[in-house]
Amino acid sequence: QVQLVESGGGLVQAGGSLRLSCAASGSIFATNTMGWYRQPPGKQREFVAMATSGGSTNYADSVKGRFTITRDNAKNTVYLQMNSLKPEDTAVYYCYLTAMFPYWGQGTQVTVSS
Repeated sequence: QVQLVESGGGLVQAGGSLRLSCAASGSIFATNTMGWYRQPPGKQREFVAMATSGGSTNYADSVKGRFTITRDNAKNTVYLQMNSLKPEDTAVYYCYLTAMFPYWGQGTQVTVSS
């Protein structure tokens, strides 16, 4: 089993920054992908960013140039640095890890006020 614990969400004004963290523990394959999805109010969950254990990254078009995903493989932790936040970034952000099976965190609320 794999457990994911997120932290770093909160309330911020438009144009501000937040940094999310997600620490994984348990039986983790060395080769894996970690990343973030988000679910805005009343909408479906959507992809935000991902990073492989090999160093590849990918971003949703809506966050490119504003969000940066990094990871510390030694700590099994992934980070999401979110800059130039917009009200439309308001959502519950979910961390995930996938190797043979997908695992999800409990979610952390990010609210961007205008």
